[in-house]
Amino acid sequence: MNFELGVATFADLSGGISPEQRMRNLLEEAELADQVGLDLFAIGEHHRADFVVSAPAVALAAIAARTKKIRLSSAVTVLSSDDPVRVFQEFAELDLISGGRAEIMAGRGSFIESYPLFGYDLDDYDELYAEKLELLLAIRAGNPVNWSGKHRPALRNAEIYPRPVQEELPIWVAVGGTPMSVVRAATLGLPLTLAIIGGQPARFKPLVDLYDEAWDAAGHDPSGRRVAINTHAFVGETHNDADRAFAASYLQMMNVIGRERGWPPAGKPQYEALTAPDGAVAVGSPQEVAEKILMEHELFNNQRYVAQFSVGAVEHQEVLRSIELYGTKVAPLVRSEVAKRSAPTAIAETVTVSE
Repeated sequence: MNFELGVATFADLSGGISPEQRMRNLLEEAELADQVGLDLFAIGEHHRADFVVSAPAVALAAIAARTKKIRLSSAVTVLSSDDPVRVFQEFAELDLISGGRAEIMAGRGSFIESYPLFGYDLDDYDELYAEKLELLLAIRAGNPVNWSGKHRPALRNAEIYPRPVQEELPIWVAVGGTPMSVVRAATLGLPLTLAIIGGQPARFKPLVDLYDEAWDAAGHDPSGRRVAINTHAFVGETHNDADRAFAASYLQMMNVIGRERGWPPAGKPQYEALTAPDGAVAVGSPQEVAEKILMEHELFNNQRYVAQFSVGAVEHQEVLRSIELYGTKVAPLVRSEVAKRSAPTAIAETVTVSE
């Protein structure tokens, strides 16, 4: 299996850009990601003034009509406050439009605005997610659907259409660090996306180890194990170019969110720690960003890396240049090195068998 590299965005509205222009920019970013050979384009779901996309399937459908090969995913679908029937239908339609390129990245959401908006109680935060994920998987398994739960009317011999092109619509479980969610994903045999937005990636290794242990304990085929790592990222011709385009906007956005959540203010020292070789944010020249991705691959043995670009009010042309460098410079370095790292194992196995 090839190592996959993708792009994720929340389609920020920072800097005073109009929602209409931001949507046009979003489509252009996705087209370029497809053209430079990246594997995935993913869009977040938010229900607040500083992000433009509240319905990822709609934006992804527009992208599907303008791209050829790149896979298309939410990042994430806030499943706890949505209806799994509609989620499945929307992404099945996306799969039909795209010719079998749709994926769902299901999570509980890093923001909570959608819960009161759609009439859900935050006290049911985890119960809602577990129940709705169960229903989504039941729908994916095929018709008729028989299911009952606490937070939604039961389904009896329900026929849910349309069905996707793909025999099994990919559903990834997205987590930010909750062990229970990691174990749930592994027990259900679902691929895991781990978002690392701060600190040092090495601190998250126990979570992936936990996923692997739970995967094995559930008796799943080891070859089916899939892990994706998602971090903030930005690529420049040089490290200074990347900092110039990205640093100020990144810090501004993270401080806005930090004030909401009670985090201490972040400045240059915090930024430098995050972008250091052992930090969570992959910013710098193509070589530096490739080294950061490979460092994480060494830690997690992940099969996919997703770079979250356009964080804050980064200029659109700078984002496009970053995506271009990511696809044309970073991706070949990473794919080549990952292939080299896997080659000795294959050779050793061949020698053992022949002996």
